[in-house]
Amino acid sequence: MTEHAAHIDIPDRYRYAVIPHIMVDDAAAAIDFYQRAFGAREDFRIDAPGGGILHAEITIGRSTLMLGDASVSEAEAASFAAPTSLGGGTSVTLHVFVPDVDSLAESAEAVGAEIIQPPKNMFHGDRTVILKDPSGHIWVFLTHVEDVSQEELQRRLELAH
Repeated sequence: MTEHAAHIDIPDRYRYAVIPHIMVDDAAAAIDFYQRAFGAREDFRIDAPGGGILHAEITIGRSTLMLGDASVSEAEAASFAAPTSLGGGTSVTLHVFVPDVDSLAESAEAVGAEIIQPPKNMFHGDRTVILKDPSGHIWVFLTHVEDVSQEELQRRLELAH
């Protein structure tokens, strides 16, 4: 690391995490959906010169998510793809802890999310819902219910199978 790079202050929201950056076919519609379904806040966006969104950032709870239109020429040049261009599949699942997974699941389904697994308490100590958004991304929302030791987690996992 250069001396100059060591003095650059990393913004708090990027400091302790890998930031997901997803690509979609209609970033403006995705942002609108995330606001209505997950209570997201749009932090900023950079419109592409030829139309669409080159880059945007939203916050869900305390988590930052980057997104953009896969059809923007800069994105196409880097070979970014939306799940729809991959036959509807995705290789990434987005996990976010929220205060009330049941309320989030209800509001997300009401505006078009597909519930893959309804909210339920899981062996790992979290109440969890798994859903697919209209852009094809898979989300796992969790509400922490209890702390589970490694030994208890292993015991519960074995009982579950």
